[in-house]
Amino acid sequence: MRTRRKQPDVPAPDSPWNEVVPGLWMGGHEFRGSSGGLEFAVVGQEFDLVQTLLRLPGHGPGPGVEHQVWPIPDGPLDGTQLAGVIRLAEAVCEALDGGRTVLVRCYHGYNRSGLVVAHALMRRGSTAEAAIRLIRARRSSWALHNELFVDYLRTGLATARLLEELAE
Repeated sequence: MRTRRKQPDVPAPDSPWNEVVPGLWMGGHEFRGSSGGLEFAVVGQEFDLVQTLLRLPGHGPGPGVEHQVWPIPDGPLDGTQLAGVIRLAEAVCEALDGGRTVLVRCYHGYNRSGLVVAHALMRRGSTAEAAIRLIRARRSSWALHNELFVDYLRTGLATARLLEELAE
């Protein structure tokens, strides 16, 4: 499965993760450090729940941290993958309702994590447009630059899932 497209024009983020709303963080596995070079974002025990959409060995989380892994590509998703994204967003909402801190991460913390975080925000009452704007303001203007994922959000993931399953 191809999980990351080479896009040399997409810059690494300036921080490993950013808080989108209280308790909900979005991040990646690599970021630009204070020296300007690339550094690995390694999760220890900063969060109660870590959701990983692209798993890289040695990037955490630490022992005792709940870790949910659902690898998906940064491209077209099938119905099963979209169902997984929906379930992850539901788990985010449940964790936040329980007062837990959550990190959703992918490679840079832009697209795949943005899809899950935006859907979680929409489940909590946000519109797709408001969720996208908030994520871009809090994480990076590069967040959700994958227009297909933006289309999924605008359509609604449940609807997108049904359409994908009909096309399969």
